[in-house]
Amino acid sequence: MASLLRRCPRELLSRAPHPPLRTQHPHLCTALPPSTAARSEPRTEPGNAGCSPGPQLVSRLFRPSNLREEKDLAPGGRPGEAMTCKSQRLMLQAGLIHPANPGCYHYLPVTVRAVEKLVRLIDQEMQGIGGQKLDMPSLCAADLWRRSERWDLMGKELFRLRDRHGAEYCLGPTHEEAVTELLAAQGTLSYRQLPLLLYQVTRKFRDEPKPRFGLLRGREFYMKDMYSFDVNEEAARRTYESVCQAYARLFTRLGLRWVQVQADTGNIGGELSHEFQLPADVGEDRLLVCGDCGFSANAETLEQERCPQCKGGMLAETKGIEVGHTFYLGTKYSSIFSASYNNPQNKPVICEMGCYGLGVTRILAASIEVLSPEDRIRWPGLLAPYQVCVLPPKKGGRGEEAAGLAWGLCGALAEALPALRGEVALDDRTQLTIGKRLKDADIMGYPYVIVVGQSALDDLPTFEVRTQTTGETVFLTWEGVVDFLRGVETV
Repeated sequence: MASLLRRCPRELLSRAPHPPLRTQHPHLCTALPPSTAARSEPRTEPGNAGCSPGPQLVSRLFRPSNLREEKDLAPGGRPGEAMTCKSQRLMLQAGLIHPANPGCYHYLPVTVRAVEKLVRLIDQEMQGIGGQKLDMPSLCAADLWRRSERWDLMGKELFRLRDRHGAEYCLGPTHEEAVTELLAAQGTLSYRQLPLLLYQVTRKFRDEPKPRFGLLRGREFYMKDMYSFDVNEEAARRTYESVCQAYARLFTRLGLRWVQVQADTGNIGGELSHEFQLPADVGEDRLLVCGDCGFSANAETLEQERCPQCKGGMLAETKGIEVGHTFYLGTKYSSIFSASYNNPQNKPVICEMGCYGLGVTRILAASIEVLSPEDRIRWPGLLAPYQVCVLPPKKGGRGEEAAGLAWGLCGALAEALPALRGEVALDDRTQLTIGKRLKDADIMGYPYVIVVGQSALDDLPTFEVRTQTTGETVFLTWEGVVDFLRGVETV
């Protein structure tokens, strides 16, 4: 281990905007060359030097600051109106999102990292059950929607437009028509090619009459939508159950409390539907759950007070945030667009279909909503934009000489723990006190914060390691830090 860590290059400290160290920890870096130590000019451009890849410097993170101190922000993030939910307020105050227009937000770099991690998790689960990823146009021809009779059914929810030639289009809120027409255009499939599961992760558009709750109910958002094609109803229902199980694994991996409820098919259509809900007071859906057998349903699907499954249990009401929805469609779309396959007798048969949605940005915001206290963000561990934040001492304060060790620590962590490469941020804003930066780190929700202080200069150097989710603080040697972080799971 010691020989591995000594390979951290000397250049690491020569670029740090701190005075050279009189003593060095052999595990973190080697002494500065005399020519470097003799320099007296300030270094204003520290860069991301160090063991590759270098840490993300907090001073260089693009996080708009004009909203962070606002106490009363509008539902769209405008001053002067009351805030509507915790996740929206926290994400605005932390500089993770910025309002563009009603129901639309800029996702800032830290948020994009979290979204990309969630998409990687979704890819793992969808491809694990045979899903193949594709990308379909957001601009959808009105003709397809008229053939399915949803052009009028969707009403004002569709964003509609015409091109310069007068042709009508909509910005896709979902892609049942498009994917079914795509399949039909390929010619007849063989039964050996089924089941076929096609999915995408794209921006969707819905003209919400009252967009609110930040990313929980917007007009433009990211969604994963999957479409399945099967040989018969029995096979389609097996695929349906397989996707539901994948959704359950996803939410369990995220550490979220979820419930699968019977749901209405709505304007998507079909014969069977379930929602995946995160119980939350801010949720817009009313859920009914049986205390005896565990049956659950969206309240809009039931009229009776007693459980329809066990016939005796009373249904208790709670609220939830819908984060996923599954539909068994049968031949609703495949019959319209003639999406078929050839059976073993070489006869064409219409495919049985299902469709399955996950609200990607809604999952992100809903996770913050249900996991976070009122004053700080708590991410699902796998989605935290950065797993570790390292805090050097304040410039001019006690223990300032340990500043270089903070830089060395970042690079050494990346070498000792490959899973943390690209997952370490260094809060180089040393003009601020440790207390101020700790508060900021707490608001941002880094799972682990390492304070490099005067104790790092002791004969047996130790570092203060804080676990943000539990509030636990421990003082560890370098080897202890490595062991402590070895089990951190990343994606």
